[in-house]
Amino acid sequence: MVLLCTVVIIDTVQFVQSSVALMGDATQPPQSASHCFLFERDFVGSWRCIPLCVRRKLDLIGLKLKLSHWLELSLAQRQTLVDWPDTPEAMHQLRDHLKDCTRPMADGMAKDLPPVTNAPWQRQDHLPPDVQQAARARTVTISLEQWAQLSELERFALCKLVRPGHDHHNLAAAFNEVLA
Repeated sequence: MVLLCTVVIIDTVQFVQSSVALMGDATQPPQSASHCFLFERDFVGSWRCIPLCVRRKLDLIGLKLKLSHWLELSLAQRQTLVDWPDTPEAMHQLRDHLKDCTRPMADGMAKDLPPVTNAPWQRQDHLPPDVQQAARARTVTISLEQWAQLSELERFALCKLVRPGHDHHNLAAAFNEVLA
């Protein structure tokens, strides 16, 4: 009994350390595959929400993973999805893996969507009007040059967070973090 608790405590400490490491150095550009933003820190490690790095992967592979699916996965499985690389081969494997994982779940298998191509966040040459409008509303200036210098994940985050109907409580922090 004591040995089991010790293993769980050690695994938890290692898990939290690796989760915090995912947030990375704010002075370095984020790696799109597994980077978590500082404004996501309230759920990094617990993974009670789907982080933007995973949501980007889901968009790229064309799969609708519900929050209920995500929460039905074990903590280790969620961490694996955060850490999953985003190379073309890995993304194909991710799609198959998620379909297999979700098939027996209460909500059924994750649903297919068209994979995202040429989305506003994938384009460096065009600053989406909704991002620009949301920035102005928060007295933030963002130029096309700044937009082009953002990583794909940073552009993805801004595009997702400015969507109509989205809870914008992290938007100001997102602008501060990615434009700093």
